[in-house]
Amino acid sequence: MELKRAERRYKLATRDYAELAAFRYALREFLHFSEAAATEAGLTGQHYQAMLILRGWPEDRRVTINDLAQQLFIKHNSAVGLVNRLVQEGLVVREPSGADRRRVELRLTGRGRKVLAKLAAVHRRELQRIGPFLKRFFTELSRLDARQRASTEPER
Repeated sequence: MELKRAERRYKLATRDYAELAAFRYALREFLHFSEAAATEAGLTGQHYQAMLILRGWPEDRRVTINDLAQQLFIKHNSAVGLVNRLVQEGLVVREPSGADRRRVELRLTGRGRKVLAKLAAVHRRELQRIGPFLKRFFTELSRLDARQRASTEPER
């Protein structure tokens, strides 16, 4: 009885739970795909994510280890270890900051850009494959949200 009240209060039906479960499954499926693709390229998923951050950063700014740690939701010392491994693989270089000599800036090497471009192309194809599902999910979610807002707005 208490559970049904909570579901009514939050306007949740079996379909809502099913859609949320399907969305989480699609996300997990994509992440599983991503990990496997990175492994096939000789990287970890975290290596790939770090390289994406470096390449996707605004070109007029440089990425620091602290920036990378924040973007990856990891501790600074973990980011240092990650960067060490990427440098060792010849995918990233450290450069002293022109503005502050205490800081180190990161950039992809030519090899890093090639490896990343290949992996990103594979990921983009996978996103194109699952894109229609995601589009349907978000379209339906927007419709539901609009209906819920309309039903709770006071009449004028």
